[in-house]
Amino acid sequence: MGYYADKLSGERLRKCYEIAPPRVQQYLAAEIQHVLSRVGVEYTVLELGCGYGRVVFELARIVRQVVGIDTSLHSLALAQQLAKPEITCEFISMDAANLGFADDTFDAVVCIQNGICAFGIDQVLLLREALRVTRQGGTVLLSSYAERFWPHRYQWFELQAGRGLIGEIDHDSTRNGVIVCKDGFRAGAMSPNDFRELCLQLGLRPKIEEVDGSSLFCEVNVSSKLH
Repeated sequence: MGYYADKLSGERLRKCYEIAPPRVQQYLAAEIQHVLSRVGVEYTVLELGCGYGRVVFELARIVRQVVGIDTSLHSLALAQQLAKPEITCEFISMDAANLGFADDTFDAVVCIQNGICAFGIDQVLLLREALRVTRQGGTVLLSSYAERFWPHRYQWFELQAGRGLIGEIDHDSTRNGVIVCKDGFRAGAMSPNDFRELCLQLGLRPKIEEVDGSSLFCEVNVSSKLH
């Protein structure tokens, strides 16, 4: 998560979302609505890679408690600044691959907006840790980009690069679902088979679902482990 900790954090990260074109705004809203539809009012929820709290604040409106973790101190500081005193949420500096929570702490663990790829960490380790801190019968929810959303995603990243929020797009290397910038940023996307193969390594039966023609969700119920 070095790029998001060092280069794309705090107000710069917030600006990326503010300049998103209408179709991308629709995608972002649809992702959140899908997540909200998968949690309950008594849930305790963990978001991996919470940034400045964009998703945490939406979750906090309906769940009992939500915790957001990130490696960027700038983003976490902005989240604390934006948090309203009446909502129940907490922001902690923590690595998603090494969660400092006890086993079976949360009813749901959420890692959306392509964090599974953007974090740049071992995906098996990330999923294993998410499962560890999720209670039996709870849910782990991951998302990436739907393949047909590629033109809109590409346009959005070009806008970010044009504003100097990320490095110049390397157009020769950017293809097949992978965005590459000349300053070192690189993020791919997960296909349905990628998610299935990842889950298979941990003996899981995932539910794969495309939402809004823009997001690809992988949902794992902790009770669906194969023994």
